[in-house]
Order: sequence, then structure tokens, then C-alpha cells
Amino acid sequence: MDSAAISPVRLESVRYQIGEALILDDVTLDAAAGQTLALLGRSGSGKTSLLRLINRLQSPSAGEVWVEDRRTLDWDPIRLRRRIGYVIQEVGLFPHWSVERNVGVVPRLEGRPEEAVRRRVRELLELVGLEPDAVAARRPRELSGGQRQRVGVARALAADPPILLLDEPFGALDPITRRDLQQELLRLQGALRKTIVLVTHDVREALLLADRIALLEQGRVVWRGTPAEFEAAPEERVRRFRESAA
Repeated sequence: MDSAAISPVRLESVRYQIGEALILDDVTLDAAAGQTLALLGRSGSGKTSLLRLINRLQSPSAGEVWVEDRRTLDWDPIRLRRRIGYVIQEVGLFPHWSVERNVGVVPRLEGRPEEAVRRRVRELLELVGLEPDAVAARRPRELSGGQRQRVGVARALAADPPILLLDEPFGALDPITRRDLQQELLRLQGALRKTIVLVTHDVREALLLADRIALLEQGRVVWRGTPAEFEAAPEERVRRFRESAA
């Protein structure tokens, strides 16, 4: 196979089980380089578990997960996670650290020179629409929800990872801030062309941000295609999701 055609993220016949509970069942899926794959589905459909398998916070019970053409089980977990930016709904910033220290944590762990880290932090804060001089010294509690979410995205980008995992990153925000950050993500993706896997239950968000959509139900991928195909698909399960956005 042409290496250029290999998807940075692939799942092959993946099953994930906790005790008797089957969370994911026979999932085969890939995220193409430089594109956004949205995992759409109701709560409990397995979306977040699938995301956690990609960066090896969980391991498959069967099947294989591949990142950059290497099985996740063959990666050193720390090296794997530093190749992947991860943004969650609650952001997960260290509350007693400044914004500057939060954003620069991974480059510092990798031993980059302090001056280079500080330059990188300023670049990233500007990239996500924040004024470095105004926010760099603040603690997360001193920021609005939208600002904290932007800082979370900046931190995920700090080591310039080729892959971003976004787990309902805007779900806790008010509608106006959510819309603004969705547009910001579109702008960033147009500039950076990362491989993004986005978890959402919001149909409008999936249609706006994704190049491809995978619909999950009860741990299985029951439909996949482009946003245009989603809007035209005749299947009942897709139609129900479309109607939820009407």
C-alpha cells in the first residue's frame, strides 16, 4: 500500500468489553489525513470509548487500533499520547497553573528550550484568538468558559501533534460561544490540516465541522459517509438524527 494513502487512525474489527458489558462491537473505521471525522451518536453509543482507544487510555478486547501505521499496543503510551492532542468538554486544565504553564506543559516535558516554549505559547494563544499579554499569567478560574476552551485547544496543539481528538469540546458552552468556537475550529483546521476525530451528539456540529460522519448505535457503526450523503440518506436511523436538528 502507498504510505501516503495510509490513514493516520484506523480501527480494524475492534471490540471493547468491560465485564459482561459490550461497549464496542466489530468497529472498522478510519480517519483520513488532514480531515475531520465526526463520531455522531446518542449518549452511551460508545463514542468516547472509541476515542479513548485511539490514544490508549483503553485497550481493545479484540481487533486492532492503528495510529500512524503502528498498532497502539506497540507504541510507548507516553510517546503515543504526545503525538495526539486531546480536548475534552471540561478542558482539564491544571487549576493552580497559569495559562502559559498549562499550554507549555508538553513542550517542557519534551525538554525544549524555555525561550522556545514561551514563543510557542504566545503563537498558540494568538492562533486560538487570545491575547497573550492579557491571559498568559491568569489562572483558569479567571477565564470565561470559552476562553478556557480555547486554552485547551492551544495546549492540545502545543507539541504540533498530527492528530487531534475532540470529545464534545463545546458541549458545556452557551450557544453563541459554541458557535464562535466552532467557526474558530474551522479556521484552524483550514490552516493546520490536522487529522481530527470529533465526538458529538449534535447533528449541526457534525454537519458543520466534519468531512466524514460515522453514526454509532449501541457500540456499532451503523452508517458512514459525507455530510452531504448524511443529509440525503434515506435510512430511518439517519432520518431520526436529521429530524433532531430541525
